[in-house]
Amino acid sequence: MNPNKTITQVTTTLTKLFEEHFEKEAESIEALPVSGSDRRYYRLTAGNITAIGTYNANVAENNTYFYFTELFRRHQINVPEVYLRSKDRKAYLQQDLGSTTLFDLVLSEGYTDEVRRHYHTALAQLARLQWIAGREADFKQCFASRQFDEKAIMSDLLYFKYYFADLQGIPYDRSLLISEMEQLSKDLGRVQPQTLMFRDFQSRNIMVHEGQLYFIDFQGCMQGPPQYDIASLLWQARAQLPSSFRDELLNGYVTTLGELNVPRMDEIYFRRGYVQFVLVRLLQVLGAYGFRGLLQHKAHFVTSIGPALKNLDQFLSDHPQTPAYPELRTLLERISSRDMQDRYNTSPAEEPSNLEIQICSFSYKQGIPRSTGQHGGGYVFDCRGLLNPGRYAAYKHLTGNDELVKQFLERETRMPGFMDHVTALVSINVEDYIARGFEQLSVAFGCTGGQHRSVYAANALAKHLTSRYNVKVVVTHTNEKKWVLGDAPAS
Repeated sequence: MNPNKTITQVTTTLTKLFEEHFEKEAESIEALPVSGSDRRYYRLTAGNITAIGTYNANVAENNTYFYFTELFRRHQINVPEVYLRSKDRKAYLQQDLGSTTLFDLVLSEGYTDEVRRHYHTALAQLARLQWIAGREADFKQCFASRQFDEKAIMSDLLYFKYYFADLQGIPYDRSLLISEMEQLSKDLGRVQPQTLMFRDFQSRNIMVHEGQLYFIDFQGCMQGPPQYDIASLLWQARAQLPSSFRDELLNGYVTTLGELNVPRMDEIYFRRGYVQFVLVRLLQVLGAYGFRGLLQHKAHFVTSIGPALKNLDQFLSDHPQTPAYPELRTLLERISSRDMQDRYNTSPAEEPSNLEIQICSFSYKQGIPRSTGQHGGGYVFDCRGLLNPGRYAAYKHLTGNDELVKQFLERETRMPGFMDHVTALVSINVEDYIARGFEQLSVAFGCTGGQHRSVYAANALAKHLTSRYNVKVVVTHTNEKKWVLGDAPAS
């Protein structure tokens, strides 16, 4: 697919939707960061009017989103309003809820009274979504799977096995483990009650806008056990909710069910099922982190592995009889051991190092920069083997600092694999130089114009090294004064 044509078509479609709905031309369109999905998001503005434009080629997924948006809004559950959709249903314009999530508030403010109230409100809204809106849900509208049944649970467990456990080099009886997972899936597949399940109910998918909470990213809704959603929020890896707060929130959810007059809910059975689905969710999350982080090399997911292992360790300590399968229990205890947690601890070491890492981008037209270090140690990486965004008009006047270029390099080129090899090589010298007391290491990235690929690579390496080591990192883009900038062609 021609990326220039794609970006032009997408932005053109979204600006037309904006103009049709607001009767004003969009003055700016800004690409927003993407994470684990293939959807592309843009913020369009005209004066004080803003909206989020979304493009997703998966029409079935979009149709699910449109259906549940209408269902939830009919039951006074806060989700962003969809203003307008394109005829092919691949692009749509929706309400701009800002950029603050409940997760952001937890990280910046901690567990203040306001944050705690937000969590209670989120669970109260979740109960309405599951038990009230869920009564009317047509599960034929679900695009991926209609039910979180025995097969879906087994799929989550295998996701963990193949994309995380098997990558750790820990020996176990594979045949016995599969048998135990099959039995666990069969047991949990029979758990009742079944309601409308959000599937990925965590604080990153809860926006805080003008004092109100809004749910986003509910395309994965299906029929399933309500306990799974509660577990997803209360045991989110990086949020690290205190155990006492988890108990308080679970009790609040049960109280809400009484207020909603939910029939046939055995509280003891419900709480027992909750513990089981906490385990399933913890393993599913580790599988996702392994796939997105260890295989697709996305930094956010790699940095989440350590907290996820800490969560699993705490769960096993609090529940010595769960899981009640010896091979699975033994494997999980090894995976969540202190040594494994330390392996994935991405916090910089407490003791600062004297090492300064100088990273630069450059243009091969200007020649390779000379190292100024005393011993000349370092690397030079040639990025010219990667597809050049500068060939396309949509990116020609942008740089590796811009979100559009980052998305292009991460999605359309082999840059992720390239950077995986780079970080592995550079880390060898960084760790050795720290141990030996060296004070300088240089890393240079070159491309044709020193504007796109090399700039992205220099920034990406700097981010990785800063998060992993307590060293000084200095980034210089040597060809910055010669970058081809200016207004990009109208899209």
